[in-house]
Amino acid sequence: MSDLILSSNLTHADNFYANLVAAHDGLEKAESDAFNARLVLVLANHIGDSAVLKQALVAAALKQE
Repeated sequence: MSDLILSSNLTHADNFYANLVAAHDGLEKAESDAFNARLVLVLANHIGDSAVLKQALVAAALKQE
């Protein structure tokens, strides 16, 4: 089993962010939300490891412990 990488691991982070913002450009709120949902599913499929995905869900939760 792999572990979720939480340290900085994104090459060309500024370019990725610019592309992400551009992908949302001109979308209504509902369209943007749907785009985000599709993106999450595409990336989850790419990761493919349910244990890593579970770690990501926990890491992304906004719950205070």
